[in-house]
Amino acid sequence: MALGRTLAVALVGLSGHVVEVEAHLAPSLPAFSLVGLPDAALGEARDRVRAAVASSGLAWPNRRITVNLTPATLPKSGSGFDLAIAVATLAGAGLLDASVVRGVVHLGELGLDGRLRPVRGVLPAVAAAVAAGHPRVVVPAANAREAELVPGAHVTAAHSLAEVARRCGADVEAPDVAPVGAVHLDGSVAGGIVADLADVVGQEDARAALEVAAAGAHHILMVGPAGCGKTMLAARLAGLLPDLTEAEAVEVTAVHSVAGTFDADTGLMRRPPFEDPHHTATPASIVGGGSGVPRPGAASRAHRGVLFLDEAPEFANAVLQTLRQPLEHGEVVIHRAAGAARYPAQFVLVLAANPCPCGRYVGKGLDCTCTPDRRRRYLTKMSGPLLDRVDLQVELHPVSRGALARSVHATGSGESTATVAARVRAARHSQAERLAGTPWRTNAEVPGRWLRDRLGPDRALSADLERAIDRGTLSLRGVDRVLRVAWTLADLAGRAAPGRPDVGQALALRTRGQGAT
Repeated sequence: MALGRTLAVALVGLSGHVVEVEAHLAPSLPAFSLVGLPDAALGEARDRVRAAVASSGLAWPNRRITVNLTPATLPKSGSGFDLAIAVATLAGAGLLDASVVRGVVHLGELGLDGRLRPVRGVLPAVAAAVAAGHPRVVVPAANAREAELVPGAHVTAAHSLAEVARRCGADVEAPDVAPVGAVHLDGSVAGGIVADLADVVGQEDARAALEVAAAGAHHILMVGPAGCGKTMLAARLAGLLPDLTEAEAVEVTAVHSVAGTFDADTGLMRRPPFEDPHHTATPASIVGGGSGVPRPGAASRAHRGVLFLDEAPEFANAVLQTLRQPLEHGEVVIHRAAGAARYPAQFVLVLAANPCPCGRYVGKGLDCTCTPDRRRRYLTKMSGPLLDRVDLQVELHPVSRGALARSVHATGSGESTATVAARVRAARHSQAERLAGTPWRTNAEVPGRWLRDRLGPDRALSADLERAIDRGTLSLRGVDRVLRVAWTLADLAGRAAPGRPDVGQALALRTRGQGAT
């Protein structure tokens, strides 16, 4: 009996689990069996491994080979186990030094020519291996820079299986092979937005609401006619957010590593991401999904950043309703027959909508061709439960001729992104000091009871909110969200606690002016 062992990592969501790869070689008719709950892509590893071993100048053992992935009850997916399966098999055949490979984590996909191809999820996989006490990892050369971002990892990069085998004692030449570049498995691009807020003409109220959204991480809805600047404002929100902390950068980078949208050449992602899916996107593309173990969607890729849904009423109702869980809990939990995956999804949601399908309903709506019933049905596509989770709701109006003239002559241009971002950083600093020792970081995360307890005994502060509840313009959830916005307004103004004007302004921002007194 011959037995070879090495290690790999299985990812379920962002959680990595160290897997022991065992290869048992028995003197019997040649066969290859792979057990341990592999998915379809992993089940095809036997063909890739056999071809890669032969292409590397190594002898494939003509025995009955059984490869077990332990723990056997944990679902495994993807092609990242190829290298570990090949190494364990060759070690069991006596072609590699079994003592050398036993405690080493091997990650990578094998090409039929023996080259090592990059895989996604290397950052959380290596982090899980280091946390489990296995710092020695072998990865494809294209994944090396990503793996080296993990503190404490001893990373060995390789271009081919022959190179790995030679380092482990095999008598084989490591040929020069053309390097395999990093492959981004998703076409979306994440990163900071460089567009300047000063480019937006007019819309002072919307700009102020955008600053509040950035300062407290509040969700925002902008309703206005076509061409008034909703998309321009949303595209500049990520630029107002402060840089990610070290822990946030690792978390965000891990999500994009699993999604296949991370460029390791730029290092950890330090800027909040920005995602703007098209309105034809499916629920799986927004919250995550796929066969086997689900992959992160746009909501998770926007973690610690901005998720922008332009023309929100045009999105399918199922897409909008799936956002309710991440808006409430800051994470997405996707259940499949093969298991459940949990991804963080704590983002600032920006919804933009026209007032009607034709987009020209302004004032008395003289230019609008939509019937009143059609306008009503259009906006009700954004359901009440969804909008109840949106802190700021702003109406935009067409830019006036005077505002345009002032922008042309550069006498009335608005503040730049850098100026507003400085105030946002100061407000976030105030929140950090107030929330020190708690699990929360921004006002949008704080429970309403915690905020109410710090308002003080002044009944006037809650009088307006109580009247709004009586009129039905606010729910109990809405009261808590108004208080969160009020605290953000106080932080922006440099006050220790909100006063009645802050509560009134927050109520007006919440109800588009209908609930203010």
